[in-house]
Amino acid sequence: MKRREFFSTACPTALGLSLLPQAVFAKQKSNKMTARELNAYLRSLVEVNEPSVDKIIVGDPETVISKIGTAWMPYWQTLKEARALGINTMVVHEPTFYTHRDLEETEWDYLAAPSPAKEIYMEQVAAKKRWIEENGMVIIRCHDVLDKIGGYGIPFAFGRALGFHDSDIVRSKPYYNVYKTKTQPAIDIARQIASKLSNVGQPGVAFYGDENFPVKSVGLGTGCICNPMEFMDLEMDMAIAIDDSVNTWTQTTFAEDTGRPLIVVNHGTTEEFGMQELSVQLNATLTSFEIIHFKQGCSYRWITA
Repeated sequence: MKRREFFSTACPTALGLSLLPQAVFAKQKSNKMTARELNAYLRSLVEVNEPSVDKIIVGDPETVISKIGTAWMPYWQTLKEARALGINTMVVHEPTFYTHRDLEETEWDYLAAPSPAKEIYMEQVAAKKRWIEENGMVIIRCHDVLDKIGGYGIPFAFGRALGFHDSDIVRSKPYYNVYKTKTQPAIDIARQIASKLSNVGQPGVAFYGDENFPVKSVGLGTGCICNPMEFMDLEMDMAIAIDDSVNTWTQTTFAEDTGRPLIVVNHGTTEEFGMQELSVQLNATLTSFEIIHFKQGCSYRWITA
């Protein structure tokens, strides 16, 4: 699968669409919505903790939207492809500038790195920012909202992609769901999950623990909020985590020593489905605009011998 494969969403969804504020609805019907108004709509979908990273990351807030693109990660190449298609407003889930708080970060990630890494990163940030601005693009981040919202939010969309249904949820708390399943060996469920992910570039999953452990419930979290230590209170038989939230000397070794099965999946794989459903939601709501989703999925390429 090509990382930057893209497709256009074209159908409404029966996921409980939120209504636009009346003023914004009038704007989008006249095809004159600004990036600021689109960001305000996204922020209206669910209340999140502040300060939130959900905001206009770069670009002029008063930009009148021509076309909207959605993607999990705003890779520079994805932005170039979007611009070539006439898209001037991108709604993305993850950072544009290599750290969680993007241009507002002051101490973390590359800013804490020794020279020359810090200088090299800062040069890249400046170059990417300059390109975005010179091409009249706006990047809006929808992270906290999409992680928290029900229905088409990240954990719910991922659960459905794995073949579970919302009605299968037996225990839940913000950002985490536990699904019931018929009792079967852990390795069988792992294979079933792997088969569901091949179409987003992940042909297998990492498995830890006892292959024969009898599993009747599977728990999963949301993006980096899926450390199995944080939702053991939900009492799942098998946990699904992402590669950005576990350490090979901690949770995975615990799984091996105890036999409690753990599956580890790529971050981009788990969140691609939520971004797809957000794109469908926007397409069904903002009917005056063409909305194109850039399918990314697994964030690295699988190379085998």
